[in-house]
Amino acid sequence: MKKNMGAIDKVIRVIIAITVGVLYFTNVVTGTLGIVLLVIGIIFLLTSLVGTCPLYLPFGISTQKKKS
Repeated sequence: MKKNMGAIDKVIRVIIAITVGVLYFTNVVTGTLGIVLLVIGIIFLLTSLVGTCPLYLPFGISTQKKKS
């Protein structure tokens, strides 16, 4: 898959994933909402590690800087 995520996008996703994980495991967010947020956090973490967001592809979105 073609990478379509820039460095800032990756950092923001990792920060969100860590925050959601901390909130979930400290029981600040619980129940169904907690599980849904945890799954979204895991997806954010995985997409930031891979560098590709599948939701960006159909819309042609890329936050990656273009090389000159």
